[in-house]
Amino acid sequence: QLAGKWFLVGMASRCSYLAEHSHELEATAVTVTVLDGQSLAISTFRKLDGMCWEIRQHYLPAQAHGRFLLKGRGYGGKVGVVVGETDHSSYAILYYQKGQSISVKLYGRSVRVSDAVVDKFEQRVSAVGLSEDMTYYFPTYGFCDSADEFHVLDGEL
Repeated sequence: QLAGKWFLVGMASRCSYLAEHSHELEATAVTVTVLDGQSLAISTFRKLDGMCWEIRQHYLPAQAHGRFLLKGRGYGGKVGVVVGETDHSSYAILYYQKGQSISVKLYGRSVRVSDAVVDKFEQRVSAVGLSEDMTYYFPTYGFCDSADEFHVLDGEL
């Protein structure tokens, strides 16, 4: 049910890089393809230095429904992904956990979601100990639909 196109609406994280570069956030679109009925192929389209890039990731199914594992590069590169809440037709709230750090992302089927969904997202954010000043909303324009073959990254960003 997660298959199809999503837009990254908001994100909450303690990431210092995000805090320092929040003014540079780019519109981000994601395409989800379900492989072999379980694992997910994720293609994220966004601009880096004005160029459209595609970042490809593979979410492997974990022990429970709605839980996935993203294998990153290098030491401690595993990221646990949990689908916290979704109605599949308009929004999805996902948790990403790497070691002790957790971040929350809000995706929408369109670039804008209802105020009620934003409220749910903000409640989920505060429930995991993140605050408003760690919550960022993404631009609703300037999306990339594709990237040429020279601008494809496999792995984590």
